[in-house]
Amino acid sequence: MADILIIDDDPLIARLLTRMVERHGHQAAQALTLSEGYQLIQEKPFDVVFLDVRLPDGNGLDRLADIRASAARPEVIIMTGLGDPDGAELAIKNGAWDYIEKPASLDKMTLPMVRALEYRKEREARQAPMLLKREDIIGDSPPMRACLDIMAQAAGADANVLITGETGTGKELFAWGIHRNSQRASKSFVVVDCTALPDNLVESLLFGHVKGSFTGADRSQRGLIEQAHGGTLFLDEVGELPPTLQKSFLRVIQERRFRPVGSDSEVSSDFRLIAATNRDLEQMVAQQGFRQDLFFRLRSFHIDLPPLRGRMEDMADLVNHHLARLCQRYKIRPKGYSPDFLEALQAFAWPGNVRELVNVLERTVASALYEPILFPYHLPTYLRVEVAKASLRREAAPAASDASPEALVPVASKVLGPLQQFRDEVLAAAEKRYLQDLMALAQGDIQDACRISQLSRGRLYALLKKYEITRLKAE
Repeated sequence: MADILIIDDDPLIARLLTRMVERHGHQAAQALTLSEGYQLIQEKPFDVVFLDVRLPDGNGLDRLADIRASAARPEVIIMTGLGDPDGAELAIKNGAWDYIEKPASLDKMTLPMVRALEYRKEREARQAPMLLKREDIIGDSPPMRACLDIMAQAAGADANVLITGETGTGKELFAWGIHRNSQRASKSFVVVDCTALPDNLVESLLFGHVKGSFTGADRSQRGLIEQAHGGTLFLDEVGELPPTLQKSFLRVIQERRFRPVGSDSEVSSDFRLIAATNRDLEQMVAQQGFRQDLFFRLRSFHIDLPPLRGRMEDMADLVNHHLARLCQRYKIRPKGYSPDFLEALQAFAWPGNVRELVNVLERTVASALYEPILFPYHLPTYLRVEVAKASLRREAAPAASDASPEALVPVASKVLGPLQQFRDEVLAAAEKRYLQDLMALAQGDIQDACRISQLSRGRLYALLKKYEITRLKAE
């Protein structure tokens, strides 16, 4: 018998689903709001959650990752009357089991629950998951847990892996993590930096050459692909791979065979391929800048690493880990930090992601070498300036908006509610105004809006849906 939670503000749908759940011999619980449902999830483990999108106190998609990351890791079936393809994409990418458009037949709502419970039963019957060797992969926020789950799956298989994410998010760390946790861990991990392949030597570097094949080839040389035999070949920044090489690489990936420069025979190499890029390969394919067949070959597994600004819950763990490592390197006593030091780091946008954070911490430790406690004052000037400016912009946003008639009523005549409620309302209004201005400035272009706002595509979609802001044009 399984435990099923139904989060829907429509009592009729909730009752219908409850009867369906109970007819299948399971226990059902109901919640009419997002906060009530999330509270139940914290109190009791559920196997499956039916989650509505439009709820009185928020958008269900905004809490999907948190629900999936709760202790029981329930399977989540999204229900919506909006029929939004972008919402479906966001739900699936955040780990939803299925996405159902209301109104739906009872069979259409029953089958996903049955399949999800079958999946959970089979998963529990398998051996316990391996303990991942994570090295410097720090963080347990919902976005990171989702990436680590895929890393574990990829490590247990031998299929190609594509790792995407902004510069500094840790793509090579994840590539190493897959290698270290795989059956190839004892073999070579060979890195090919696709941004640094010299045009005149690229084939020789990758495929190797035989003696006398070109001027200066005074001896035979094994290429990087052959050196990866038995191990892992990591194509870093694969989006920069020259078009002339993309076709050659496609054949290598398919056949695991290639011909060294100047050789009359082919060589085999049994390697596992992992590729990484900070570019949008799907867009490059659409613009004919990257081969579609090669893209599909690379993407057997896909890990999309979140930017640091999208997982601020991990900031304390990241700071503790890297401060301890830096203090050990400098051979000084461990340092503490004030609460506002951490708050300043969490308030920064981190365009350079974790790599930038590590550099900032190293500079901070070096400048406060013998001081036991770190304060915001010790942080680089540019970071403190940006944090201060961002704070002033947030405070000025409500004042800059058009004053409503209610705002002109004397304070003494108003009925004031809790301060937190007032803050939430003001921030929500400012956030909505910002998003409206953002989409107008970007003319509805999602990619441009992500660049300006420094939001991930998924987060931007979720906010647009939350405030019911319509895009001006299709991508």
